[in-house]
Amino acid sequence: MSCNVGNDYIFLCSAQDAWGIVLETLAAAGVLFTIALMLALLIMVPRICDNAKRALVPIQFIFLIGTLGIFGLTFAFIIRLNAQTCPTRFFLFGVLFAICFSCLLVHASKLVRLVRGGLGMSWWVMLITVISLSFVQIIIAILYVAIYLGRNMVQCNLATANLPARNLDFVLILIYVLALMAVTFIVSMIAMCGLCTYWKRHSVHIYVTMFFSIGIWVAWISMLLRGNISLGTNPQWDDPVRAIALVANGWVFLIMYMVPELCLMTRQQSNCAKPCNQSQPHLLRQTVGVDNRVFCQDDISQAQDSGRSSPSSVPRFDATLALRDMEPAKEFSIPRPQQKPDSFLQYRTHDLTQM
Repeated sequence: MSCNVGNDYIFLCSAQDAWGIVLETLAAAGVLFTIALMLALLIMVPRICDNAKRALVPIQFIFLIGTLGIFGLTFAFIIRLNAQTCPTRFFLFGVLFAICFSCLLVHASKLVRLVRGGLGMSWWVMLITVISLSFVQIIIAILYVAIYLGRNMVQCNLATANLPARNLDFVLILIYVLALMAVTFIVSMIAMCGLCTYWKRHSVHIYVTMFFSIGIWVAWISMLLRGNISLGTNPQWDDPVRAIALVANGWVFLIMYMVPELCLMTRQQSNCAKPCNQSQPHLLRQTVGVDNRVFCQDDISQAQDSGRSSPSSVPRFDATLALRDMEPAKEFSIPRPQQKPDSFLQYRTHDLTQM
């Protein structure tokens, strides 16, 4: 099957090189599924009653944006290397993964406190942390693309590039991302050591995601630096290896982490937290307590004296009555005069003597 496209875009529709068609299909499906998860996350926000989960919504939305970029970057590796795709590959590959792994690291750091009964970081602290961690890789990528590739554009040409040196540079600028992966994996293991079993399930999601991600990265780096050279498929399979890594890691992010997190987003934990109302946001919920009825008693007495009814005069249950000391009832009857027995006998004796 021939394609009426340029030589750089031949892998998008060539039946002889089926890897391009398969990967672009999986990447397009990943883009649609990621957009669906983003919409589902926004729809579920009003139903999230737990403050700890509500604080994670901005971080998880940024995580989905990074995953969406990973699926989109796959097309830059299906298209042949040229002056346009070369800077895009070197810049976005590390930046997008740095965003995703930073979100997972921040989530795992919050779980370290949650599994021990604490509160963890607030949403704005987590957001600043994600931006700060991602900004480091952005600086590294900008320096490489602006300084090195700007002076050595021959590295973006298949005919004149030094392939082993270019592949090694591609891996070296990702050292910071590798460090993020290692730290996130360790923190996720620490987050599984706590008393609150409910939050441990979230820690397991991050741990499994990082376990598969590390396996994918070890595989594609080994194939890029050693495997393709040993098999004699260098440089034909350099781009397919990295494209496969992008698609595989993107689906791992969605299936191993994001889908289970959305399933637990509106579920209330049985311990380590208080139940709350799902129908209203946090700022509109009624706080637990007893209203003060001191001034309401004055309104009731004034309404009874004036002979008019008022809404405040309706009998209501006062929870504070149980705390009041009930005084014994007093006798307010008028006493009647009574005659003493001895005076009554003297009076009767005097009457008898006169008779």
